[in-house]
Amino acid sequence: MFSTIEIDRNNLTIMGVKFSDLNTFESTANALGSNMFEGFEPTPKGVEIIRDYVTGKISLSDLVKFAEEKAYV
Repeated sequence: MFSTIEIDRNNLTIMGVKFSDLNTFESTANALGSNMFEGFEPTPKGVEIIRDYVTGKISLSDLVKFAEEKAYV
């Protein structure tokens, strides 16, 4: 089942999560789309985690840990 999420390109927000630049916004949107195709249901917290990974704020091991803990819910 396909679900939509709130994306505001003018204000650089996805599900209310703010992005500092267009490149990070688009990279995160692409990652979300790929994961949603595989069944992932994003939450604002999940968007924040993916954004922070894309920007290098968290490491791959942190990302895996968050996924295992289901911290994105």
